[in-house]
Amino acid sequence: MTELTETEDGLLPEPAVSEIELVAVLSALADPIRLRIVRELAAAGEPLACAAVPLPVSKSTCTHHYRVLREAGVIRQQRVGTARMSSLREAELGRRFPGLLPSVLAGG
Repeated sequence: MTELTETEDGLLPEPAVSEIELVAVLSALADPIRLRIVRELAAAGEPLACAAVPLPVSKSTCTHHYRVLREAGVIRQQRVGTARMSSLREAELGRRFPGLLPSVLAGG
């Protein structure tokens, strides 16, 4: 993966669509906490602050889960003031791996 840096508009580092790897996405989605985050973001349909998704873990562990999802290319995060707003990269994942995200979201 190429070196990733935050952009001027506050977007945190994420892989380009062509660099998203299926193994990384599946690994990120294999964790129940991260899958819960993805389902909450999909249901919201709009960017959410990290704190808007109630998780039974510490703040540092929560940060770790969001970072894993972002670095795998599953979510996009942008700094807005002091908050990190997260959104699902649904369209991009759909282009890269058609049918994957709907299948994951439909699962029990």
